[in-house]
Amino acid sequence: MSTLSGILLVIHMIGWAIVLGATVTNLRPPRIVKGVTHGALTALVAGILLVGVAEMGDRDVDNVKIAVKLVVALAVTALAIYGARREERATTALVGSVAGLTVLNIAVAVLWR
Repeated sequence: MSTLSGILLVIHMIGWAIVLGATVTNLRPPRIVKGVTHGALTALVAGILLVGVAEMGDRDVDNVKIAVKLVVALAVTALAIYGARREERATTALVGSVAGLTVLNIAVAVLWR
């Protein structure tokens, strides 16, 4: 189980790295590229699978932390899909919000103990 958990964690982190990198590089002019949506969905699915694997094993999971991370991940994914559908919707505030929420999700993962 630890190998599967490690692989899922790497996939999860790569998904968030794609989201953060693509949003920061596309702040000027503001746009949401398809990679942001794919990265957000990858991170979301990998995170859900990671929690499932942890629950199946003998590890305790902080359900409040997971709920906060899930809500933030859903918000990032929804904003990415919204901005990617039509380019005129992608404002600097929208792209900045996706980047900021991604950093928030990473901070919650690292700092919440």
